[in-house]
Amino acid sequence: MQIQKNIYLKPYNTFGIDVLAKHFVSVETVDELKQVLGLKDYPEKLILGGGSNMLLTKDVDALVIHVNLKGIEVISENDDFVTVKAQAGENWHQFVLWCIDHNFGGVENLSLIPGNVGTAPIQNIGAYGVELKDVFESCEALSIDGTILKTFTKTDCNFGYRNSVFKQEAKGKFIITSVTFKLSKRYHNINASYGTISAELENNNIAEPTIKDISNAVIAIRESKLPNPKEIGNSGSFFKNPVISKNHFEKLLKNFKDIPSYPVSDNEVKVPAGWLIEKAGFKGKRFGQYGVHKKQALVLVNYGGASGSDILELSKLIQKTIKRLFNISIEAEVNIL
Repeated sequence: MQIQKNIYLKPYNTFGIDVLAKHFVSVETVDELKQVLGLKDYPEKLILGGGSNMLLTKDVDALVIHVNLKGIEVISENDDFVTVKAQAGENWHQFVLWCIDHNFGGVENLSLIPGNVGTAPIQNIGAYGVELKDVFESCEALSIDGTILKTFTKTDCNFGYRNSVFKQEAKGKFIITSVTFKLSKRYHNINASYGTISAELENNNIAEPTIKDISNAVIAIRESKLPNPKEIGNSGSFFKNPVISKNHFEKLLKNFKDIPSYPVSDNEVKVPAGWLIEKAGFKGKRFGQYGVHKKQALVLVNYGGASGSDILELSKLIQKTIKRLFNISIEAEVNIL
């Protein structure tokens, strides 16, 4: 473990924003993390995982701590279920593939989501009808002063739509070091009804899909719609899907007959932010070295050389336009630093 000076963070964030960290250290054990958090010479610290859910808008005048804890292990199992613990620095998609290779079901619909295991509970990642909370057992998290290693249960985490205790009252107070999952070993709950998964399976003549088939279908769908961060800088979905009242939705229907929605409660519906952004004319729009992806309006992209401030200003323009056209406020899903 070595503290480095003046390190560019372009390799450590999927947007590919080239800001400078005044100090940088990569930690590979909980003990190293405790040690670094206890350093009094660096009062300002920034925790960095997979860098997939952040937009860096300026140089970081702090100690950037790259959480690089690795390891996956089976904690317990019976005939039907298995409990698996993964360290925070494990790549999320590689963890999903590890589970599928072992025929452990539950995370296959979450294939190809960028980022690391440790950041997954923070925003309760979700895709294609499945959320992290559906397979979550517990997580361990270290207090920001490095003194307390606490176990958070599912109840403790207070999961919501792209939300958790780690984005609310525990925000900035804990660093997740590992996550424990409860997965199926047999009688897998195959979820093929959401989105275009069933159509993808049908195209491949798969009538009785396995968890691997579901994963492959999700990967194919995501690759057809979303840019690879290694090729075009992005952070996946930039905005959350807004939830509005049914009354508001019915008013919008009068002018926008094709507006889609998904029920949330008796009085609320969720409207796809991507549809709103596309309807507002932003899909595929390019502003020099940055813009909105041509296949998915939810994704803001850095074509190379854009600054974080460029991306941020574009996001604000989109938010302002959506508010003017639809009277809907859309919220950024990524953390803006």
